[in-house]
Amino acid sequence: MPGDAAELVFDEATKRYGDGPPAVDRLSLTVPAGEICVLVGPSGGGKTTALKLVNRLIPLTSGDIRIDGRSIQEQNVTELRRGIGYVIQNVGLFPHQTVEANIGTVPRLYGRDRRWIHTRALELLELVGLDASYAKRYPSSLSGGERQRVGLARALAADPPLMLMDEPFGAIDPIVRARLQDEFLRLQQEVRKTVVFVTHDVDEAIKLGDRIAILRQGGRLAQYDTPETILGEPADEFVAEFVGADRALKALALRTLADLRLDDTTGEGPRAPSETTLRDALALLIAEHADRLVVTDGDGAPVGSVTRDDLLA
Repeated sequence: MPGDAAELVFDEATKRYGDGPPAVDRLSLTVPAGEICVLVGPSGGGKTTALKLVNRLIPLTSGDIRIDGRSIQEQNVTELRRGIGYVIQNVGLFPHQTVEANIGTVPRLYGRDRRWIHTRALELLELVGLDASYAKRYPSSLSGGERQRVGLARALAADPPLMLMDEPFGAIDPIVRARLQDEFLRLQQEVRKTVVFVTHDVDEAIKLGDRIAILRQGGRLAQYDTPETILGEPADEFVAEFVGADRALKALALRTLADLRLDDTTGEGPRAPSETTLRDALALLIAEHADRLVVTDGDGAPVGSVTRDDLLA
């Protein structure tokens, strides 16, 4: 069965429907093993098309895509798809099957027995933040956020080296969405998969991506780089406009209070834990009409403070 993360390479990958213009136009980029690459861009930018090229849900017109150096076109399509985790916006759980049975879909195809699947399902439910009682429940009894967690567990069940995620949190309310994003990042720290993640939300791309690929209309790559570089050094006017005029504020979301040198001064005033992003810390100071923020550790004890000027610097 699959295992460790795999390097993914798009090599002049092109998709054209009939005689029309390309949906994806000579896309070339490399996603290092164990990193999250977020595809983002306007409608018609080819994000989902590029994603579906990887597991051959859509065939390439020209160019190639390689997973750990092996062309997807040389692989049996069934085996290729079994080795890739796939998570979509509306999850696609089988409504007539329990959560445990849904999670065990791909392992069953590999011939795993019921005991192994049961153990694996319980492990994954815990990993995605659901208790063991969910194993016997049916999708209709779950909330949207819970179904997304089960969908993520199902995608991880066969330990795939590569995961494709097509706007998995797009249909969920903002509060649950933020929690799922945090949970996903925590999971990635534990399992370290190579992930290609499609979103239309620039803030989500900045939060989740190790690298971001911004696609123009017609599936042409505008810029592929780290969030820090894209925000600080947009390749052209299209990229600058796409990420927004507030990109300096967006950049504050990439660092936390723990990254700053703290003042020894504490005392009264608004407080925030050290893992708070600089953007959220600045928002708190503005909301509280304060100039100084007390930073706390994991136990809530003050460890120092920062001023508004410290954050803006």
